[in-house]
Amino acid sequence: MRELLLFAIAAAAGVISGMGMGGGTLLIPALTLLMGIPQRQAQGVNMLSFLPAAAVALYIHKKEGRLELKSSLPVIAAGIVGALAGALAAGWLKEEWLKKAFGLFLTILSIIQYIGRSPKGRV
Repeated sequence: MRELLLFAIAAAAGVISGMGMGGGTLLIPALTLLMGIPQRQAQGVNMLSFLPAAAVALYIHKKEGRLELKSSLPVIAAGIVGALAGALAAGWLKEEWLKKAFGLFLTILSIIQYIGRSPKGRV
């Protein structure tokens, strides 16, 4: 039963990742709350599962013409720097604070999504 639940969680996170919404917003809470996996381990699993999911999604988005590599390079570079900083910070923070920071992030993201705030000039 545990394996079936884990498969369902991972599949749902994969769908969300493929859509470009970040499967970790589902995967990390599900692993920690439903499966009892420690926060750091859940984050590591999220990063590892992200790699193949991202490769498949990138291939499909590129094939469909929805990806502009040149204009993406600054975002990629900033993402690499941010990932390094985040991974180091996750290692330094106590697990209790790491959970609180992730919870705060999800709360803020939820509020922004609920309000429906979008950048000026966008629909």
